[in-house]
Amino acid sequence: MNVRLLGCVFRAMWMHRLIMARRYAFNTLSSMITIYLVFLLLFLGGRALAGPMLLGDGLEGLVVGYLVWMFALFAYSDLAWELIMQAQIGTLEKLFLSPAGFRWVTIFNELGGLVFNFGLGSLMLLAIMLTTGTFLRIDLVSVIPLLLATIAAAYGFGLMAGGLALVHKRIQAAFQILQFVFVGFIMAPGDWVVSRYLPFNLGTRLLGQVMGDGVRIWQLPASDLLVLVATGAAYLALGMLVFARMERMARNRGLLGHY
Repeated sequence: MNVRLLGCVFRAMWMHRLIMARRYAFNTLSSMITIYLVFLLLFLGGRALAGPMLLGDGLEGLVVGYLVWMFALFAYSDLAWELIMQAQIGTLEKLFLSPAGFRWVTIFNELGGLVFNFGLGSLMLLAIMLTTGTFLRIDLVSVIPLLLATIAAAYGFGLMAGGLALVHKRIQAAFQILQFVFVGFIMAPGDWVVSRYLPFNLGTRLLGQVMGDGVRIWQLPASDLLVLVATGAAYLALGMLVFARMERMARNRGLLGHY
């Protein structure tokens, strides 16, 4: 594969994301405000029910859990919504005709989205910490690897949803339901044996130790880190398999050229 061609594709996908965010700035801003308001409702509701003193250390867990949920939504929705939008405006088939291949287009689109969403997520985290008065320890050397390993599962689910969108076109209802399933994954009790193998659960707890207690990544149990990486990789691999199968099905049925 021509390296220069891949570089042009990456630049094109990155510029596409920036242009879309700028051109539809109101939509981008509205999404951020919505995410912030949802957290505000959780925070104020929890304080009203439990009281500010009873909420105590649980506030750090709420912030970390919401942070993981937010990044998981960003990662999960990127590919699926992009394919739905491209299908609606009639440009999906052109992506498959790219000289670099659709898979490279998808990879670069997701990489660009990862960087862009990390910036948005950082702004949201700052706003949340200022609102709650709870300032977490942001050790990037520890936080970034744990966060990437945690949300790898979300990219797997995003690939599955993207594959379904290629075949079934309109999957918004099921797409939105899964957002609440993510909450269940994150909030599952840690003493359940199966919890450590659920998406986002173990990663949220490890991030809580790093961001709440100041533990460094090399001080975490090696077995937990291994399970986190293996679980994220497994869900990501499953998503890739499902997407590849759905892509072949869409090609064979001639579904790429129409919505």
